[in-house]
Amino acid sequence: MQKKSACLRFGPRFKNVCAIVIVGGRPVNWVTSARYLGIYLRVPVTFKCSFAANKAKFYKTFNSIFGKIGRIASEEVIFTLIKSKYLPILLYGIEACRVNSAMRHSLQFALNRALFRIFGPLSKDTYICNYFGIWPMEQQISACQNKFHLRYCASDRAVCCTISKLT
Repeated sequence: MQKKSACLRFGPRFKNVCAIVIVGGRPVNWVTSARYLGIYLRVPVTFKCSFAANKAKFYKTFNSIFGKIGRIASEEVIFTLIKSKYLPILLYGIEACRVNSAMRHSLQFALNRALFRIFGPLSKDTYICNYFGIWPMEQQISACQNKFHLRYCASDRAVCCTISKLT
């Protein structure tokens, strides 16, 4: 159990030495980042997530599938794959944290690289992407977060919903 456990500390005192936490008779390591439910948490002053692993999985999945279908598949099939397979990998856990502009640009860059590999210079044409339902990353992130918030507030956790609106 202690091998899978790790301690993180967020906030202005995140670098301060903490008391030793013991699980099963052994100390638990203090780390600067950890994976929790597939989301990578980083330990700075404020709570942050890292999407580097998402981008790596996105590129790996894209390259493996696109390497096999290449120029054989139609544009409709490729856009369907992007929406159903690639984007969920890239956006996994996006609801868990606030996304700053640097993260948004980084995720948009990953999507743009994949689109450029498929369509070349035509990938810059936003009309084509919008026609097939692939919006800019800012809209994708907002849609994911809004959907999560609506589903969360529709549950029986009305107090938590009220609190989440305040933050």
